[in-house]
Amino acid sequence: MVVDADAPTLRALLARGGLGLRLEGDAAPDALDQWVRWVHSTDLADPTPFLSEGLVLLTTGTQFGDDTAPATYREYVSRLSGRGVVGLGFGTEVVRVGIPHALIEACRDEGMPLFEVPYRTPFIAVARANAEAIAAQAYARRSWALAAQRAIALAALRPDGLGATLAELARQLDAWVGMFDAAGELVRQHPTPGLDEETAAELGAEVDAVLRRGARAGSSLHIGPTPFTLQTLGRGGHLRGVIAIAAEELDQEGRSVVTAVIAMAGLALEQQQGLSRARGALRAGLVQALLGGDPGLARRIAREMWGPLPTAPVVVAMTDGAAARIDGLAEMLELRADERRGALFFGRGDDGFVIVTAAGDRGVIDEAAERFGARIGVSDPTGYDAFAAAADQARVARDRGAGPVTDFAEIGRAGVLSALSSQARALAEAELAPLSAHDAAQGTQLRTTLAAWFDADCSHEAAAQALGVHRHTVRTRLALAERLLGLDLASFAVRAELWAALQAVGD
Repeated sequence: MVVDADAPTLRALLARGGLGLRLEGDAAPDALDQWVRWVHSTDLADPTPFLSEGLVLLTTGTQFGDDTAPATYREYVSRLSGRGVVGLGFGTEVVRVGIPHALIEACRDEGMPLFEVPYRTPFIAVARANAEAIAAQAYARRSWALAAQRAIALAALRPDGLGATLAELARQLDAWVGMFDAAGELVRQHPTPGLDEETAAELGAEVDAVLRRGARAGSSLHIGPTPFTLQTLGRGGHLRGVIAIAAEELDQEGRSVVTAVIAMAGLALEQQQGLSRARGALRAGLVQALLGGDPGLARRIAREMWGPLPTAPVVVAMTDGAAARIDGLAEMLELRADERRGALFFGRGDDGFVIVTAAGDRGVIDEAAERFGARIGVSDPTGYDAFAAAADQARVARDRGAGPVTDFAEIGRAGVLSALSSQARALAEAELAPLSAHDAAQGTQLRTTLAAWFDADCSHEAAAQALGVHRHTVRTRLALAERLLGLDLASFAVRAELWAALQAVGD
């Protein structure tokens, strides 16, 4: 904080007209610029149990005699410094003529500012002067806070109320102020250009961590030499963003001004949220139009609202409905759609976001998966006339994929039977149960023989060779399997059913 001439500091106290205070020797500038919380007088040899930090202590030196050893002075000053006393005033011509040399030496060695209080200046006058400075400073800060809040309220009435409010806050605090949206994007900053690239990246990572936690909070941190204060916007679990201020910890008046801005920004974002919900509902309607085979309607409305739909061929991607920070994901997609007008479309589907981009343009899809922990399936390239089929492909890829982003082409190579569920396995075991029971009771190999026969493309000769038995043995076993199952293996449908059952159970 910048120290002004009227602030209650030791420097200002020494400069106060009419007191006649005189600094003994030199003192470090930062020592003189420390705030003086109070002025107290005592001649106790050890007053530290009765003192608090930030005091200036006045003494007449009664506690010291003519024969006081220099070590006693050093111990006295050391105790005061350790207690947080910021200055020592010595009243001359009351008990002692001038300031004892040993006290001067002790204060110089300890870095304690020492000043003379002349006989004509009562200690109460020094204390009153500091109290008046404290009161004047408090009044000035309260007046500043009221004026700042009034200026911020007027800024909120401008067309871009939110941006004007943040700009006014930056002006009042004489500091950089930035606002991050729910997706962690720096959407506004004042003044511009703002932070250097490295600081901005580190601050963005910290903001992203705050948003991931999802709890309302205020925090302070340093990035290099720059201090930052972060304040979340919105309620816990539904954060709308973060305001970052490049400033040290604020005093009570500064915090009150920031609190007013947080309230206004939160209200503005909540109002924008209603508009966002309306836009989201319209996007969802256009997704349904595309799924229903009416791309013409979707094109006309999208062109009026957001620009043309991405040019075919496109890929259709689908996120999981439980993606973490779903509000942030929507914010990010809205921002990217605005940046890439005509190259990206999205909307809510029945069980997640549907994202449409040109084939080969996967940047937004990968970003959504990485930043928000979303599981996303991506269709094969397609035209809008096959949009519904592409959406089904994306859903299958999402549900069956092992990684954050899965292409349907990867799933398709595994074949149809790879989609069989645990329920299919249970049904297959039930269908093959007569063979399993007979094999267990009689020591036969009916299931093994049936599987080998299918592997040999239903050739008795090839199956017999694979099993190391005679082909008539294979025929006999298959005939027994038919009787136990009550099925005719000459039927293609029966063969397909049994082959699928064996594949489901892994035989």
